[in-house]
Amino acid sequence: MSFQLSSLVGRLAFGLIAASGISHPAMAESNGRYVPLLPKYSQECAACHIAYSPTLMPAASWRRIMSNLPNHFGTDASLDPATVKELSGWINSHAGTYKRVSEEPPQDRITRTAWFIRKHDEVSAAAWKLAAVKSASNCIACHTSTAEKR
Repeated sequence: MSFQLSSLVGRLAFGLIAASGISHPAMAESNGRYVPLLPKYSQECAACHIAYSPTLMPAASWRRIMSNLPNHFGTDASLDPATVKELSGWINSHAGTYKRVSEEPPQDRITRTAWFIRKHDEVSAAAWKLAAVKSASNCIACHTSTAEKR
């Protein structure tokens, strides 16, 4: 009986916290533990899209992305050299190393990684084209609890 009561209290507390809009700080999973996103990373990257966790791709992919910011998927995302160095160091230290992200995805796109495709195989092609979604890279269209929003 006490287990049921504590479970109910926990669910109610979670619901109240969620309803109040309180959220945890943005985190990245690194080697099985969660680390806070670097504030400068959140500031610079989340200005245009969610601040993707560095764990979603291997370090080699992130190095190519950070070395080509003037042509960042069709947009000039240039940063000053000191910021690039700071962000690159942090990204590299938290880049994905586990099996699901060990392969470098085509064009260094998170949405083209094998695990992303496998996890989203039930999403129809039409769903990606909905006005509210627009593309597979618009994570917050479906994953509404994502902490770092545009």
